Amino acid sequence: MTIPDRPFVSYHLWSLVAPATGQERWHCQMRRGFVKARQHEPQVKALLAKATAPQRIGILAQKGVYEFHHHTHLLNQSDGVEKVAKLLQLSHSSDEVQQRVLQILQKYHNAPLLSDKHIIQLTPGDEGFPKPILIDQDDYCFRLYAAMDCVFTDSDHRILHIVDFKTGKATFDQRQALVYLLAAHYLYPGREAVASFYNLELCKKSDLISINNTELESLEFELANVAQKHQQDLQKYHQETSDFSKIFPPNPGSHCRFCPFNSICDFSEIKSSLPHPLPILKVNG
Repeated sequence: MTIPDRPFVSYHLWSLVAPATGQERWHCQMRRGFVKARQHEPQVKALLAKATAPQRIGILAQKGVYEFHHHTHLLNQSDGVEKVAKLLQLSHSSDEVQQRVLQILQKYHNAPLLSDKHIIQLTPGDEGFPKPILIDQDDYCFRLYAAMDCVFTDSDHRILHIVDFKTGKATFDQRQALVYLLAAHYLYPGREAVASFYNLELCKKSDLISINNTELESLEFELANVAQKHQQDLQKYHQETSDFSKIFPPNPGSHCRFCPFNSICDFSEIKSSLPHPLPILKVNG
């Protein structure tokens, strides 16, 4: 496998390299190894392709918001929720997913967050990787990937507002907002920007997050280090694949039950707790 010339970074990679504050005890570097170094292996690829119910709900909720604003008349129709549900082919999903997504669509239909906004960008949530932003400074060079759910301005068109949609009990990690603000610095040069999160299921807004130029420079340098570390780890792994657990050390524990790779991970607490088969005794006779 060819290693790209330039390191890359995204919020997702940053979260795999370093845990959020307070999440240190549950953080496992081996998960990064499966996701970023072994993602093309058949077993790993199959596990990555499986969307959990919470993931499906998040994707469909984002797409529902997109469809409401792609077909704005549906926001004013009494059967708008049903029509968006058909566009999402929601009937093909499990009962749990259908029920929760319908509730999200109904709540958004009743109080659409973006109804009076000037929408600059709104993604359906299944568009794949965004075009990378090349950040090239004297001391470092890396590609930044930032898939922003929505960018809008209020009526005065002055401040850019980046919002990331959440569902369920997902926590707000401020680092994700900071990555978006750095991306906006390059995509919309000279524009003042803020970022926030909005939980579509709980109808809960986060505080606005902003960053000054000095903090942007510090963030950029930190992300350059994350990109460089990951690039070096990939190179080590492709030079000696047998060192996988040394390069991406495991952190087994009760949190293994939430890991999508627990069935193939040699260090998974879930796998190691399964009873070993009894030996077959050969009886003469």
